[in-house]
Amino acid sequence: MKMLLRILFLGILSFWDCSSETENQNEFMLLAGPLTNNLLKDLSTNHAASQSWVSGVLERDHIFDCSHTLPSQIIDHFEYLHSRGVTHFKVPLSWSHILPTGDPSQPHQDTVMCYRTLLEQLTESGLQPLVVLHRSTVPEGLRTTLGDWESPELPEVFERYAEFVFSQFGNLVKSWITFSQIDELKGDRSVRNVLQAHTSVYQLYHNMFSEKGGQVSLGLKANDFGAVFPRNTISMVSMDFLSVCAEYDCTTKSSLLEKLTDIQMATGGQPVLIYDLDIRQCSKEEEFQPLISVLGALQNRDSPIQGCDITNLFGTLEEDRLISHNEASTGDKSERKTMSSKYEEVWQSFSAQSPSERDDFLIGSFPEGFQWAVSSESFKVEGGWSEHGKGETIWDRFGHQGHVFDNQTADLACDSYNKVDYDVYLLRGLLTNTYQFSISWARIFPTGHRGSLSEKGALYYDKLINTLLQSGIEPVVTLYHWDLPQALQDNGGWTNPTIVEAFKDFADFCFSRFGDRVKTWNTFSSPWVVSHSGYGTGEHAPGVKDPVVASYQVTHNILKSHAEAWHVYSDKYRKQQGGRVGIALNSDWAEPLNASSPQDLEAAERYMNFMLGWFAHPIFVDGDYPAKLKSQIEQKRQECQPAEVARLPVFTEAERQRIKGTADFFGLNHYTSRLINESRGSCVPGPHGVGDFQSHVDPNWPTIDSDWIHPVPWGLRRLLNYISLQYTSVTKVPIYITGNGMPTYYNGEYFNDTERVNFLKSYINEAMKAIIVDGVDVQRYTVQSLMDGFEGPQGYSQRFGLHYVNFEDMNRPRTPKASAYFYSQVVEMNGFENLQSRSVSYFPKSMTTKRPSLSPSEVPSRSKVVWENFSHQTKFQRKLYHYGTFPDGFQWGISSSAYQIEGAWNTDGKGPSVWDTFTQKPGSIPNNDTGDIACDSYNKVEEDLYMLRALRVKSYRFSLSWSRIFPNGSDTSVNQKGVDYYNRLINGLLTHNISPMVTLYHWDLPQALQEIGGWDNVNMIDMFNDFCDFCFSTFGDRVKFWITFNQPYTIAWSGYGLGQVPPNVKSPRDAPYRIAHNLLKAHAKVYHTYSDKYRETQGGLVSISLNADWVEPKDPNVPREIAAADRALQFQLGWFAHPIFRNGDYPDAMKWQVGNKSDLQGLAMSRLPTFTDQDKAYIQGTADYFSINAYTTKVVRHVTTRLSPPSYETDQDLGKAEEEDSQPTALKEQKAVAFGLRRLLNWIKEEYGNPDIYITENGVATDSSTTDDDTDRIFFYKTYIDEALKAHNLDGVKVKGYSAFSLMDSFEWLNGYRVGFGLHHVDFEQPFRPRTPKRSAHYYYQIIKENGFPLPDEEKLIYGHFREGFAWSTATASYQIEGGWRSDGKGLSIWDRFAHTPLRVGDDDTGDIACDSYNKIAEDVDMLKSLKVNHYRFSISWPRVLPDGTTSFINKPGLDYYHRLVDALLAANIKPQVTLYHWDLPQALQDKGGWENDTVVQRFKEYADVIFDSLGDKVKFWITINEPYNVANIGHGYGSAAPGISFRPGTLPYIVGHNLLKAHAEAWHLYNDKYRAKQGGIISITINSDWAEPRNPYKQEDIDAARRVVQFYIGWFAHPVFNGDYSDVMKSIIRERSLAAGLPKSRLPEFTPDEVKRVKGTYDYFGFNHYTTVLAFKVDYKGLQHYDADRGAGTIADRSWLDSGSSWLKVTPPGFRKILNFIKEEYGDPLIIITENGISERGPVNLNDAHRSHYYENYINQALKAYLIDGVNINGYTAWSLMDNLEWATGFSEKFGLFYVNRSDASLPRLPKESVKHYGTIITCNGFPDPSQGPHPCLGPDPEGTSAPTTSPSSVVTFLGMEVSLSDAELALNILFSLSIIGTAVAALMTYRCLKATRRSKHPSGENISLKNQF
Repeated sequence: MKMLLRILFLGILSFWDCSSETENQNEFMLLAGPLTNNLLKDLSTNHAASQSWVSGVLERDHIFDCSHTLPSQIIDHFEYLHSRGVTHFKVPLSWSHILPTGDPSQPHQDTVMCYRTLLEQLTESGLQPLVVLHRSTVPEGLRTTLGDWESPELPEVFERYAEFVFSQFGNLVKSWITFSQIDELKGDRSVRNVLQAHTSVYQLYHNMFSEKGGQVSLGLKANDFGAVFPRNTISMVSMDFLSVCAEYDCTTKSSLLEKLTDIQMATGGQPVLIYDLDIRQCSKEEEFQPLISVLGALQNRDSPIQGCDITNLFGTLEEDRLISHNEASTGDKSERKTMSSKYEEVWQSFSAQSPSERDDFLIGSFPEGFQWAVSSESFKVEGGWSEHGKGETIWDRFGHQGHVFDNQTADLACDSYNKVDYDVYLLRGLLTNTYQFSISWARIFPTGHRGSLSEKGALYYDKLINTLLQSGIEPVVTLYHWDLPQALQDNGGWTNPTIVEAFKDFADFCFSRFGDRVKTWNTFSSPWVVSHSGYGTGEHAPGVKDPVVASYQVTHNILKSHAEAWHVYSDKYRKQQGGRVGIALNSDWAEPLNASSPQDLEAAERYMNFMLGWFAHPIFVDGDYPAKLKSQIEQKRQECQPAEVARLPVFTEAERQRIKGTADFFGLNHYTSRLINESRGSCVPGPHGVGDFQSHVDPNWPTIDSDWIHPVPWGLRRLLNYISLQYTSVTKVPIYITGNGMPTYYNGEYFNDTERVNFLKSYINEAMKAIIVDGVDVQRYTVQSLMDGFEGPQGYSQRFGLHYVNFEDMNRPRTPKASAYFYSQVVEMNGFENLQSRSVSYFPKSMTTKRPSLSPSEVPSRSKVVWENFSHQTKFQRKLYHYGTFPDGFQWGISSSAYQIEGAWNTDGKGPSVWDTFTQKPGSIPNNDTGDIACDSYNKVEEDLYMLRALRVKSYRFSLSWSRIFPNGSDTSVNQKGVDYYNRLINGLLTHNISPMVTLYHWDLPQALQEIGGWDNVNMIDMFNDFCDFCFSTFGDRVKFWITFNQPYTIAWSGYGLGQVPPNVKSPRDAPYRIAHNLLKAHAKVYHTYSDKYRETQGGLVSISLNADWVEPKDPNVPREIAAADRALQFQLGWFAHPIFRNGDYPDAMKWQVGNKSDLQGLAMSRLPTFTDQDKAYIQGTADYFSINAYTTKVVRHVTTRLSPPSYETDQDLGKAEEEDSQPTALKEQKAVAFGLRRLLNWIKEEYGNPDIYITENGVATDSSTTDDDTDRIFFYKTYIDEALKAHNLDGVKVKGYSAFSLMDSFEWLNGYRVGFGLHHVDFEQPFRPRTPKRSAHYYYQIIKENGFPLPDEEKLIYGHFREGFAWSTATASYQIEGGWRSDGKGLSIWDRFAHTPLRVGDDDTGDIACDSYNKIAEDVDMLKSLKVNHYRFSISWPRVLPDGTTSFINKPGLDYYHRLVDALLAANIKPQVTLYHWDLPQALQDKGGWENDTVVQRFKEYADVIFDSLGDKVKFWITINEPYNVANIGHGYGSAAPGISFRPGTLPYIVGHNLLKAHAEAWHLYNDKYRAKQGGIISITINSDWAEPRNPYKQEDIDAARRVVQFYIGWFAHPVFNGDYSDVMKSIIRERSLAAGLPKSRLPEFTPDEVKRVKGTYDYFGFNHYTTVLAFKVDYKGLQHYDADRGAGTIADRSWLDSGSSWLKVTPPGFRKILNFIKEEYGDPLIIITENGISERGPVNLNDAHRSHYYENYINQALKAYLIDGVNINGYTAWSLMDNLEWATGFSEKFGLFYVNRSDASLPRLPKESVKHYGTIITCNGFPDPSQGPHPCLGPDPEGTSAPTTSPSSVVTFLGMEVSLSDAELALNILFSLSIIGTAVAALMTYRCLKATRRSKHPSGENISLKNQF
């Protein structure tokens, strides 16, 4: 071997000598280097390493960059290389290390000196340095400030860098390369700019060193030459030689000479330097081929070669020589490989480690910018398995076939399909900046093909991605994680080659749809599992057991699919989107079972090839399977003939080229390691049998709850080194760890998962070693997984999650485990070093001046204006929701207090508090609860910070425990551990930009101080000041918001008056006054201490948190009651606020009351203490802001209370009651009354000079059973915060911040743990005290994110018009308006009987007279004319025409009435819309069974025949039956409407509904067959329905309940008519419940096939009545058999929705649009006529019915959106109702009318309400004209119409708060209306003139439409 080496050297040197004789030829270079970190590490521990070659590397992270010093042994290494013939040594420089800022005037001097030393040592050793200025892309550290190469300024920056380098090192260097690998650059612009930079540097160098004769070059890969330099362009680049990186592959025997010749021809004969020579795939027999090829190239005189890298040429040969020498010396005759494999290199580099060295924990940090991630997979977490058309997946099928543990399925899983906000909440808490998830192919393409696109599925991922980005989290998307559409599997799945194109198409769609936001893509995750477990062993879906053929074919197709996806991205999207596409491969690490066995070593390498190499080698090396894999399979094929054990497909050359290099990163999923031994002779299919190996685990390895994962952390480091050496060194891409984690069993210990903590800690540390110690380029770490999920065959029995998911709870709550908190700390520290100091954001310094003194409040105060302004509001005005936002900088916070959460009552030296003493006494608190542990926050700072981070609050209000800091209350007893706790908390808050708002005293007085009198001792003033002084000095550098006391009212009254709370002093006579006196003085002293000593340096703010209930006077019109309300506030809030915010003294109302009471009680002086003038001056102004805690509202009245015994309570002369319009909570004394908050804030504004106000507590209690789905709390915040917004935006109150109470459930004082105020549930039964976000936490986060309540798109009005000829109508019903109940031969109806039955109708009202429309046709038509409708809907009274319900007698007078009405309508150009049946069945038919008797079907048909025949020539619009649902269920199920039957709710409603449908069908067919041709009318049925939304939109159970509500409501009757038969939902549910109850068949009648045909299609339009929306939720009625039980749902209303006069009707306009779209989609896009829509009121009549105008405007606008935007086919709208009438069972108390009917006047006069004008304008305009387009003609003055009917002058109504006659009210309304018309016209004209210049163009698509906003 030595002789061979000498010969080779001589050959090269001979060429070199000959070349040197050539004229002008530069020195020939024999290259080595560059220095690597690994070499330097070896040199420092092993001197022999200096006498070795080092394989060349190009990975930038492996190359020495002068970030640490050079070892002294480096000189020996350089001399060794020189002795071997090396002439030049490569020295790549680090641009970012030399010039960290990019500025040559600010170099890093240590780095410059290090490089200079290196260059000097090279020259001293006889080696010439070849210096590389830069590799290619801009360094990450400089990119953020300098930009990328696309920036036109960057070439100049690089030139300045080069000039600096030349000036520093130019005297030592003659050979330079500007850029060594420009082929790595992306984009033509980047390449042009780099070439420009090179040219400038080239010229610069030769100008600076023209006499020195140096050389400047440019470098790239030889294979990429043509791509970088198109033909004839290279000759235009200035260079002295070209540097290339070449490769030689022994398997292809590629010609190096041929490649170099092509390059030189293109360069015009430019000399070429082979800068790096990469030798591949050379066996022992082929080891000399590279040398021969190089020598051939060097000796070709036509190809001038400047030099050659000889490191790989001679380094490997010398290594072989050394190995051979060692083998010979030890007598080892076994066959060895000539060149050790990459696997062996890694194994040998680590095999000598001792266990202690191997397991040594590295303290350090990951590189800056390292990405921390967590992952999930679609089928494991999403659920929603069939939602919105999602296709079935192979895992759906696999689970449904019972192949999973305990027959579990992924149908619901974690319900993430509905819980995007829940999942992103967890990510915010974790602090991860990356979330890796997979897309369900079947959710987007249900059949697997693009033609089946589900837009709603794509929208789910849009929402997820957008929500992630809004939280600053980068989405990483896996295209395929095992859940193949079953439709594709049915055609062979991954074994079918056509799947390649299908996957390519799927990937293409995903890139195009999401790629603008997703920048990292995994094509596949763990494809080995798919091939091996899915198609080999069959343990995974799809359960195919074919390890011989299918397993290999699947891999083959996956690799081709991956490559196609990668090329699609590169060809179509990369340039535009700038993302990365890779693949996440799973692999164990394998080591030989016998470390000294070469056979086991080779077997371990085969294991790696059969697992990792199977996929990695084709992608990252050469486009083909590993040679060892192929040869092993071929060997087994020969051994096992005729049996076939494996059939490995073959790639064509084109396929290999297509696959090679198709990854921008190497994704690695790694969990465990294996020990491998050789096991030959097996012919069993599968990796082990074919690969001739067996796998084992070391019995000493730890065991966990998994039969396949064993924690072997050091395997990760070795695997990463192997991947770096074997794969990424070829493709030069980074490694992302895309999955690492471990499972635990579902065994009861869910939260304290210490095994997982230890697993992650050790594995993450090994990854850090690989990066920092070994130089492996790992850029991301991903924990598997975010939360527990469906783990394939193990179902939910194994849990990988950082968050526990309770799969037994349909809410699927997520709770952080200990591992979540641990991982968040690792992320925060970026490794395993202590947190460094970080910049934090404080509140701005506020150098406040003392508040000005105000005069004392009057009695009552001037603030009574608040009651004058608000107490007369209508309910509509009070509840109208205000959309808007708070100003930027609004302080969103959340609060807690020490005793309630900290626990650790006697830990680390804490002293007892009065609450410790109180609660530890048995019987003090329910269940003997105490705060001894509470939430254990003292030991859970990280857990609490997690919640705060997730909420994204700006401030956190907490209190300091006095006895934790001063155990005995004195500053002589400082407890440093207590101080340390608060320092950790404060620092943690500031790290996450959360401002601490610190309460100094929240009720937990040190017990030692109570023993000396507590707050009744005046010495407490100084002692409290000492405590606060210490806190200011200790924490004040970081705390900028201080609160001295929380609710001093509670301390004084509840603690010392009532004696309910510690210190439990019951002395209501005078103790509360004394205590308050001392508290005020203590507060003032603390305030002055801060101002005098700390304010100037700390710049904080100090205040006191006061509490108050708002109070409403019982009668706001009575002055004495106003005074009582004002007095109530003065005694509670003014007690403390008046001295501080006004004049330093108590309010006069309080002094007067207590003083007078004291006199009457015979006392010599007032029980209320007095302040001296000095005290007043000292106290006044001692608050920098107003801090208020508010919860509820009371109603007060004046009472004369007893004089004895004296008490603070009786001093007030007040009686208190609950507000009627209040909602109960878990605390009966704290009912929710949202409007009170606005009024309280206004009162503070008026009373205290409009101060800055911070709401420091506001929240609601729920009982302890409410653990997740806290709907009531959401309603509370939705309404209360909106009232604060009204106060700010509408009233000018300076609300600066809002803090919700509280962060988590905690010890709730006297209620213990029975109730909770928390946004997070704490399980106090668990020692770990797990915290689970409730739904309110997600809701509050949304409020914070949106800074209030911006107007939702769905609530925004649009402008536009309905189609020409739109039917505008209003409606009535015969029984409700006609009267004449026994007139002219009319028969009795069921409503006549019902109304005359006691207790059936409200106020015993009847329809005997009703509105007397039977006698008032003219008046009714006049109303219609003034309303400007073009249609009028009314119903015919069946018993008025057919008194006994049959045609045996037709009552002509009754029929004539309808003729007269129709004629009058037609004369007024109003088209009649006639309802045949509106609930008033002839009683005679009811006596025979009514709608239960199927003979009624024929009777109805006969009745319809009479009407069609009589009126059909004049009526062209027919409705058969109105609201059959109400007839069937309200009348025959609930029994609250006629005929009032309720005793068979499980069967009768369905029977009646069945007959109603058949009756409708018969009437329709009658008209269609007999009358349509000659009469030309249209006929249908009118169906009513609410829309239903899920009560919890994040909960699949509620979503399903909402769907059932709609299907059981509208679908009950619409489905048979429009689709044929009842819906499958109704049929299956009722059948299953009936059979389960023991019934022989379903309670729902069945249609015969003929009846289905008869009913289906019996419509000409969809008649639809709609009023409101409900919130639905699941209710299990157990075995009850009735409609509601079948529906399985309950309904409620959102508390923020506007009320009406009907309990069931809430104003929810968006639901109208949604249900109209539902009709369109569900029933085939029918023509829709809205036949009823309206709102009611109760109480005294108010003609200014603003609520009705608001209702119509918003509901009709929603219909317009449905028409214009959604394409719903609407052609009519009917307002209910024309006039107030008998509203069925509620009588006349509920009024829906546009016209008021004065029932106190016998003539029943009709008077228009204000809504008449509003609705009339909409009709005239046929919609909503756009004001930006100028005045619209429809908005002009009304044409004169018929005057309203005259009314009795004695009639009195309430009008604008006054009682006036109807005629006066009408006159006033007309005047107001005229004025409003004039004002409208003027405003419109002004708007037109202002906007004329910017008039928008209209959208002419068939309709005139201009949208305010895009939808």
